[in-house]
Amino acid sequence: MTSLAGKTLFVTGASRGIGLAIALRAARDGANVVIAAKSSVANPKLPGTIHTAAAQIEEAGGRALPLKVDIRDEAQVRMAAAKAAEHFGGIDIVVNNASAIWLAGVEKTPMKRFDLMQQVNARGTFVTTQACLPFLKQAPNPHVLMLSPPPSLDPRWYAPHVAYTIAKMGMSLCVLGMAPEFAPLGIAVNALWPKTVIATAAIAMLGDSVNADHCRTPDIVADAAHAVLTKPARSFTGRFLIDEDVLREEGIVDFERYAVAPGNPLLPDLFL
Repeated sequence: MTSLAGKTLFVTGASRGIGLAIALRAARDGANVVIAAKSSVANPKLPGTIHTAAAQIEEAGGRALPLKVDIRDEAQVRMAAAKAAEHFGGIDIVVNNASAIWLAGVEKTPMKRFDLMQQVNARGTFVTTQACLPFLKQAPNPHVLMLSPPPSLDPRWYAPHVAYTIAKMGMSLCVLGMAPEFAPLGIAVNALWPKTVIATAAIAMLGDSVNADHCRTPDIVADAAHAVLTKPARSFTGRFLIDEDVLREEGIVDFERYAVAPGNPLLPDLFL
């Protein structure tokens, strides 16, 4: 399979950034996309809402269902999954993209930030996957994809921002457990992570610590995700993938087109 035409994707956090890029790549195939995100009203600090995303998806050739969902709320997630399946006749793919970030050590991490990251990243991934599972079981080539890094116990990734690292590794540990659990059902569960920092609104909010001119665009992650989600689910599961490696296996060798400022050195992403 090389196309997502007619497939239904349930994408968390798809109102902007990497989630939106994955949605748009699928839309160009003619996919159905459920935009499960909190942003329903424009925010000057974080551009993009579920409605603007829906318009872009439909303009790209897909069908969109914008749903305001706070993935910390189990009832909202379950209702959204049911609405999605009813609207499009099922769910083929779940992309657990929604994530909260706070890059600080123990002393400078308020507990509300700690709680937010655990609730959105690890718990949100778990509840979203669980809510969509009955529908994935009915799909012909079902995939679950986490936007999370290869699991690591290296202290250098925990010491500077232990709360965030725990939350992201929680998403990866879901892959570690769900892949073998779901394998008999024919449901693939994989993780995808960028080799370099990706220029998104969330990164921009971190301030001057990241210069976008040394980043890649979300398109590289979207193209890699597309390659993963079109693979046979029964034989391609339980993997922790890096975007550039995935695309190299697809025969892509020119990555300059993904650079925000071609020719500039790139910042490696966290956890690699």
